[in-house]
Amino acid sequence: MSGEAVGLDTGRRVLRLGTRRSLMATTQSGQVADRLTALTGRPVELVGVTTFGDVTKTHLAQLGGTGVFVSALRDKLIEGEIDFAVHSLKDLPTKPDPRVVIAAIPPRDDARDALVGSAKLADLAPGDRVGTGSPRRVAQLRMLRPDLEYVPIRGNADTRIGKVTSGELRAVVLAAAGLGRIGRDAEVAQFFDVAEMLPAPGQGALAVECRADDTALIELLAVLDEPRTRAAVVAERAVLATLEAGCSAPVGAYAADDGHILNLTATVVAIDGTRSVRKSTAGDPAAAMELGRDLATAMIAEGAGTLMGERTH
Repeated sequence: MSGEAVGLDTGRRVLRLGTRRSLMATTQSGQVADRLTALTGRPVELVGVTTFGDVTKTHLAQLGGTGVFVSALRDKLIEGEIDFAVHSLKDLPTKPDPRVVIAAIPPRDDARDALVGSAKLADLAPGDRVGTGSPRRVAQLRMLRPDLEYVPIRGNADTRIGKVTSGELRAVVLAAAGLGRIGRDAEVAQFFDVAEMLPAPGQGALAVECRADDTALIELLAVLDEPRTRAAVVAERAVLATLEAGCSAPVGAYAADDGHILNLTATVVAIDGTRSVRKSTAGDPAAAMELGRDLATAMIAEGAGTLMGERTH
């Protein structure tokens, strides 16, 4: 009976969803909240949280990237100030936190990278300045156009796109999913096929996280989970974890589950774009973790670790 009493209590209470305060974060969190309400009838309110990654002026590559947008939200979860949180999955550290659980991974949006500007990459003039805060993107872009100048930038999407409209940069590279969520995808000059630029592990996907001991909420949030997306990102993140690389490392990975077979491709690229290790595999989606680990192990055998070690040079 006590379990029923808890369930009845939580059924009356508005759920508090913690989110970063940026337009992109609140938009994607709002979509998750609306979907949860539509499926369960539970009301949800957004609670804005400022993270270290939002306030520091340091480039994320220098911070190591991993966790700078996550820790404050997790702290609010553990302190009971919010009930669950929504993260861009590519921002989550691969090392598990026993206090929390990813209760749902909703269907993935566009995983590709996108070039915002007035021309495609091939049509830019030698020496044109292209902005991105991601070593992964820089490394792969240098493989495609080593004659361009790549400029480290940070800030929200509006700030980054503003550097193009002001003429400071010729183009910027951003995640296609984020641009779509805030209605800026019409400004994209080129979407990079995953065959030419592998996205960050988990790019385009969201993670819905709550306390590991909140069994009632875990069960409720499970309605948002999409098994194919979960299998794909588990494999991608297993690559990242096995390589022991943070989300700022020049590692790209993309997996797709067609309902029967999970196809996974990953790459590590030297930051100067001159060398890379790229491998693919396929297997049972139920063994996504092992698939990613095995692929990363094979990449390490071919020198992937050495390439990552050069990322700060």
